[in-house]
Amino acid sequence: MDAIEVIRAKRDGGELTAAQIDWVIDAYTRGGVADEQMSALAMAILLNGMNRREIAGWTQAMIRSGERMDWSALDRPTADKHSTGGVGDKITLPLAPLVAACGAYVPQLSGRGLGHTGGTLDKLESIPGWRASLSNDEMLHVLRAAGAVVCAAGSGLAPADKKLYALRDVTGTVESIPLIASSIMSKKIAEGTGSLVLDVKVGSGAFMKTPETARELAETMVALGTDAGVRTVALLTAMDRPLGRAVGNALEVAEAVEVLGGGGPADVVELTVRLAQEMLEAAGVSAGKDPAKALADGSAMDAWRRMIAAQGGDPDALLPRAAETLTVSAPASGVLTRLDAYAVGLAAWRLGAGRARKEDPVSFGAGVTLHAKPGDLVHEGQPLMTLHADETGRFSRALEALEGAYAVGPVDEERLPLVIDRITA
Repeated sequence: MDAIEVIRAKRDGGELTAAQIDWVIDAYTRGGVADEQMSALAMAILLNGMNRREIAGWTQAMIRSGERMDWSALDRPTADKHSTGGVGDKITLPLAPLVAACGAYVPQLSGRGLGHTGGTLDKLESIPGWRASLSNDEMLHVLRAAGAVVCAAGSGLAPADKKLYALRDVTGTVESIPLIASSIMSKKIAEGTGSLVLDVKVGSGAFMKTPETARELAETMVALGTDAGVRTVALLTAMDRPLGRAVGNALEVAEAVEVLGGGGPADVVELTVRLAQEMLEAAGVSAGKDPAKALADGSAMDAWRRMIAAQGGDPDALLPRAAETLTVSAPASGVLTRLDAYAVGLAAWRLGAGRARKEDPVSFGAGVTLHAKPGDLVHEGQPLMTLHADETGRFSRALEALEGAYAVGPVDEERLPLVIDRITA
């Protein structure tokens, strides 16, 4: 078998056999298939797609390229959540300890931000002392101590995906739903969780701009999880406006702590509780503690403090703050009818909260604080948002990103509901 044979098969609209898929993933991981050849195959997949059998085979081949984690030593079921990414999406931070407080273990492997979307690990690293890199034994220790762990995936987990992900990013093949789905699910299945809830974002600040494309991706991932024996459900949730009022690493940690303390923005609380309910149901512990009560009685906050401390962090430490701020005011009185999520995310990135390349540093204190959300009444001159940066020179480009991103009018506009749909097998 050779790479050209496999490329031609998919280029001409054919189905790849199980043997072809297994061979090309293994050969690419070991260096036997060149990047330019895998690039050609990825483009052929983007243009011609894959059926359910092919996607399942591709996913399993990537899982077999590395280790598969095992949590059978734990005495409670495991549940995980994956978000496809958005602006102000800090849900993992309150969600993991909340689910732990309600009776399930949460082994969560998370990533870093790139471009306008924030990364969970970057947010948590704004907490002094907190460590993202843990060995499997350390993960097990944190799980037993706190009930939840959020950390970086080790190099042994789906190494084929790591190579292919970097290649897709520079070859214009990121948008392929089969490749997106197999990338996400290969890592999540290899992670060894017993159940999985997917938060598939929809809107300008998300990768999937429409409910139709988001539903296709969600259905594909739910099928992959189900076929692999992982209880999987997906929610389609709105990302046409930012989630919560904080966008940026330390700013989002502070907001997550507000939620764990029984406060926080209504949309963040609503989505956190809904996802917790879905995770507990998927794990088979839905008869346990009610998530809303766990936020109110402090048990979720206790789990958060244990989780942070178990990973070397100081839950009482002051979070980083940016040196400079700039206020953006309402241009008129009326209803804030629109606040574009992508534009706010891009502004936060330009302020220093994100990175253009994976190796770039981030400014933990940089970002945007929102003082009004779509649907709120505002008055001319009232602060709409505060920009945070370490250097004043960053403000001009952030303001450019926000041009035309918000509107004030006499009548509110229709928006996506926070939870749009629920997808099951």
